[in-house]
Amino acid sequence: MQINKELVEYIAHLARIGLSEEELEELSVQLEDILGFIEKLKKIDIGKISPTSHILPINNVFREDEPVESLPLSEVLNNAPLKEGSFFGVPKVIE
Repeated sequence: MQINKELVEYIAHLARIGLSEEELEELSVQLEDILGFIEKLKKIDIGKISPTSHILPINNVFREDEPVESLPLSEVLNNAPLKEGSFFGVPKVIE
């Protein structure tokens, strides 16, 4: 896929991002480089490489999940910036 200044300008318009001419030119070059690198990665033969989630031999250490007594409500709400009765208060975000 060819990335040019017009395509970057169109995408910026859809995202409602204002970009200067210099930024449009710079982003089009950067995106073209990124896509070129991805194309190089697609050509690599990874058939003999086993899947890994991490490059180092790290194992998770899990503790036993044992129930313990909870903190008292007064201690839980002690540092809350806003309390409403026995609950945390949060700012209203929907009008």
